[in-house]
Amino acid sequence: MISYIRGELVAVEKDKIVVDVNGVGWGIYMPEQTMGRLPSIGEEVKIHTYLNVREDAMQLYGFCTRDDLEIFKLVIGVSGIGPKGGLNILSSLSADDLRFAVLSGDAKAISAAPGIGKKTAEKLIIELKDKLNLEEVLENKANGDDFQESNTSGGTSEIQSEAVQALVALGYGSTESLRAVKKVSAECETVEDVLKAALKNLF
Repeated sequence: MISYIRGELVAVEKDKIVVDVNGVGWGIYMPEQTMGRLPSIGEEVKIHTYLNVREDAMQLYGFCTRDDLEIFKLVIGVSGIGPKGGLNILSSLSADDLRFAVLSGDAKAISAAPGIGKKTAEKLIIELKDKLNLEEVLENKANGDDFQESNTSGGTSEIQSEAVQALVALGYGSTESLRAVKKVSAECETVEDVLKAALKNLF
């Protein structure tokens, strides 16, 4: 199994990139959002990969972080969603936005992805709701959005989680509430402080 590929980024196409590793060009399909985070052509990249094996082809799907890759694996584990559908979802929503859409039951946000209908979005929510949690979103932000061991205290994540839930209760949208709280400095130590700072981000 190919866990990741490190090499020179030599081409960025519509839905995939080409990475040169010792003279071999690897074509890797990627979500649009992920492609937007890539360095310039000619620079070194490390892409976390998933190998999809079919009768007529072998295709590599790639992501900038292990977190994105793990979310992709969860998505394609849902019946009726293949690698292409998973790629479309993660092109429309970041891994964190998808987490929050699932946890808040926002089928509309998920079904906005090409080829993903309302029923499929609802099935994805049902199957993944118990496998995801809001604290992961907030911890990823604290760790620079990369998938690594968290150095964030559980208390901080709990405070931020309560702040997001409070904003939703006030009538703000699920995704915008999450984004507002993620922008708040980790120095805010109480739910009230986080709420005040997050509300400023909403105006």
